[in-house]
Amino acid sequence: MTKKWAVDAVHSSVDFSVKHMMISRVKGSFKDFSAEVEADVQDLSTASISFRIDVNTIDTRNEDRDNHLRSADFFDVEKFPAITFTSTDVKKTDDDEYELIGDVTIKDVTKKETFTVEYEGSGKDPWGNEKIGFSVNGKLNRKDYGLTWNQALETGGVLVGEDIKINLQIQAQQA
Repeated sequence: MTKKWAVDAVHSSVDFSVKHMMISRVKGSFKDFSAEVEADVQDLSTASISFRIDVNTIDTRNEDRDNHLRSADFFDVEKFPAITFTSTDVKKTDDDEYELIGDVTIKDVTKKETFTVEYEGSGKDPWGNEKIGFSVNGKLNRKDYGLTWNQALETGGVLVGEDIKINLQIQAQQA
């Protein structure tokens, strides 16, 4: 049976990482996000998902870097305050694994992207609320969305990698 679900932000996270100086990864997260999910936990292939991230809440544990990411060099939060995702298809690939396909909008660019979803299970919390959990992983090329700022390094290569690894840990409660 299809039910409506709301993200439990206290028990969920939206994280990312990107290569820095070609030698390590910088990790970050977005602190404010929301989602609308309609799904039958017995068959997620019929799910409908929309997700919104408040870009201004980016946190890489470095205020100067966060402010640069908010600037017109990257996300330009004054003009484009949100990243959005709207599902267009969900395909079952294994027992609890799915391919989630949908439209990602960053700044003024919308592209179809594919993410891997693992259904982690369901249960009731101590107060009787029904909960479901998911892990979502994927990769986006930042340049596809106009996030093109970079700096060449004297040793060759660039300061910021192109591919952004995405990881969401989502717990949702029946709405």
